[in-house]
Amino acid sequence: MTPGITLLDGPMGTELERLGIVLPAPAWTAVAVRDHADAVRDVHTGYARAGADVHTAATFRTTERAVGADWRALARRAVELCREGVGEGPRIAGSIAPLEDCYRPDLTPDDDALHREHDALARCLADAEVDLLLVETMPTLRELAVAVRAASLTELPVWAGVTLGPEGAWFAGDDILRAAALAAEEGAHTFLVNCTAPRFVAPLLERLEPFTERPPVLGAYANTVFEEGERHDPEAYVREAARWVEAGADVVGGCCGTTAAHVAALREAFGRG
Repeated sequence: MTPGITLLDGPMGTELERLGIVLPAPAWTAVAVRDHADAVRDVHTGYARAGADVHTAATFRTTERAVGADWRALARRAVELCREGVGEGPRIAGSIAPLEDCYRPDLTPDDDALHREHDALARCLADAEVDLLLVETMPTLRELAVAVRAASLTELPVWAGVTLGPEGAWFAGDDILRAAALAAEEGAHTFLVNCTAPRFVAPLLERLEPFTERPPVLGAYANTVFEEGERHDPEAYVREAARWVEAGADVVGGCCGTTAAHVAALREAFGRG
């Protein structure tokens, strides 16, 4: 075991799809919050049994842009389902995702829309009494900055995550340093690489670990779907995660394609007991 590692849970969307639930865009997991509440709750329970310390409510797409006028009710319900599923003790994170497609940075809305919609969701999640706000899967510096700023204004702890995209091409070189510095400047406590193929994560964390102009905590939760043809069973995933911990990660978890079994394997390898 590695003292001090915080274990984040795994994905909601791919787990629901594995159960046969159809999640059409743009609402995606918000569909399940509305129509398959028991399944959402059960996924959270699975991660709690696996030993996760922090659980992410299914608010990735509970926005007016994605689901319409009842978005606030869906966001609150997503937080309730997470709390019901994990019970007392674990922390609950409210997810704040890109307003448009995570893998289409060219679709990032204008600044006015970013400010208005991220501010509204951050306030809604704070009112729902989440323990922290997880700004995740950000594909552009511009949206990262606005979303982290909106989250920070709630005075809740803020974690900020960026994705490298399906090919691992975004935030290459010094861009990852600029992203980490920007997240710190806007108030993030933790900086993460997420929804990125596992093999790309360690080199970025190695660049970030000695970099002082970043949030004090680093972390990662990777997307195994992006590594077609490669085995990413729990044991293989833990081997990759060990590289992240060696590179300075204090938070580890799973993104798309991982399961409760991956989280349990991470707990066994890096858990605090």
